[in-house]
Amino acid sequence: MIDELVQILESFGFPVMRQGSLPQNQKYPATFITYWNNDEYGQAYYDNTTASVIYDFAVNVYSTVPNTAYSTLDSIRIALLQNGWIITDRGFDVASDEITHTGRGLETQYMQMLD
Repeated sequence: MIDELVQILESFGFPVMRQGSLPQNQKYPATFITYWNNDEYGQAYYDNTTASVIYDFAVNVYSTVPNTAYSTLDSIRIALLQNGWIITDRGFDVASDEITHTGRGLETQYMQMLD
């Protein structure tokens, strides 16, 4: 599922990385997107077998232009919904390690039926 998520996020043309993976000596890009896998858990069980799994991710956008963080996250939300992801909020502020960057995030889930 992570490959599908990253592919959707990369379609926006900004660097995409796992949250916290930017090396300390590397400068923040002007705008970038991060993701974090919060949880993966079975949703339904039949005959002692997991029938479906919920993948839970945080997606964050950071930018030196606050409006870019907001508008990009809005576009990501729409793209995820169009690709079958579940989103229950419209976004929230995310702390940034750099005073120059504004962060905006959302939580998203994907339910996968298993064979």
